[in-house]
Amino acid sequence: MKHLPHSDDRTTSSPMRSARTPSGGALTHAWVASWAASAQPVWGDDFLFPTNVPGRLHNQTVRQMARLSLGGKRLRIVLSNVHGKTPVCIGRATVARSADDIRAVTFGGESAGTMLPGASLISDPIDMKTEALSLLTISLFLPEPTPLTTFHWDGRQTGWIVSGDQTQAPQLDMIPPAMSTTARSLLAGIHVERIGTPRSVVVIGDSITDGATASLDKDTRWPDFLATRLTPHDVAVVNAGISGARLLSDGMGVNALARLDRDVLSQPGLQAAVVALGINDIAWPGTAFARDASLPTLASLTAGYRQLIAQLHAHGVRVIGATLAPFEGALPDSPLDDYFQPEKDALRHQLNDWIRHSHAFDAVVDFDAVLRDPAHPARMLAAYDSGDHLHPGDEGLRSMADAVDLRALSPELVPEAMPELRPEAVSPPSRPTP
Repeated sequence: MKHLPHSDDRTTSSPMRSARTPSGGALTHAWVASWAASAQPVWGDDFLFPTNVPGRLHNQTVRQMARLSLGGKRLRIVLSNVHGKTPVCIGRATVARSADDIRAVTFGGESAGTMLPGASLISDPIDMKTEALSLLTISLFLPEPTPLTTFHWDGRQTGWIVSGDQTQAPQLDMIPPAMSTTARSLLAGIHVERIGTPRSVVVIGDSITDGATASLDKDTRWPDFLATRLTPHDVAVVNAGISGARLLSDGMGVNALARLDRDVLSQPGLQAAVVALGINDIAWPGTAFARDASLPTLASLTAGYRQLIAQLHAHGVRVIGATLAPFEGALPDSPLDDYFQPEKDALRHQLNDWIRHSHAFDAVVDFDAVLRDPAHPARMLAAYDSGDHLHPGDEGLRSMADAVDLRALSPELVPEAMPELRPEAVSPPSRPTP
């Protein structure tokens, strides 16, 4: 494809509508969040990392791929201009399951739509049946000069920006100045419509959740592996990870409480949330990210967690806390090779002790215990380490997903045997070659 898969069918749950069972009972149709990419503000040229997107789009098509967690009878896409200062005009949009199944997307019955500054835009429902863990390709045409101010920096998925309206093209014309990128522009979510009670789990986290060192184009982030475990139970998994995210402070995205409504509470079908945040709050101070900042106190971190929990509980959401993984030796031979310091690790231990024993969460998943080297607990086990001593590789990410007790996320689930945590070959889902 450059960038459409070839025929392989694979979809979940809005305002409720009803059908009938053969016996005359009502079946409820509802929307559920099946995929998301949390919106970040595009930073300036003076930041440590490049944006990997142009400063503006004009008469260009953005094509992206996304793997659903659950499938369904219909779907709708969610676009975001949350960090924009001017309206964004979408001239045309399509969604495709394959090169021979490309569907037009409409907004209020029209092929074009406008996102207001600071706002999102939800498409009309699209009659396209999809299956769990299937790939979709979304193409957006921007006809007007459009400053690019809202994106998701680390998509771990190749996308393309090309000239002209190529939304209906099975194969993209890659004439210059076409570019590929792993950053996502404007696309923020996909909802699917399903029969029955909608159920989704949202993971709010940082680069470890975002999949910073997961294999490119392989869907091996730990929430991807969790989705594989949960789809047989009709539970969707939404990844609200942002690389550089922090609990208390803005980083490469706004702080957790500032994005809680948009990234977590607004997701249809939300039942449980996993909170996997805090390592950047602890490790950023004193580095090139925040040279003059001081370490947070344990009290400030736990107060932040308690506020997050209180707001989620107020909406009837179960909250699972995640301990922070070991990170001794993190980011060697980089501008951030001072990321680890003994006093930072001492604070991590104190925070992990609070997460485990405070009973503030409804349940805890102990990623520290899963990933650490028993012979050197301050370091990640080599079999799970991506090589940068901060982010797990694919097998470590799989082990994290395997460590989640599904009953903690959704108590009515049938208990399943927990797989033994051991290094083995990662077998990601197959996908088309770009």
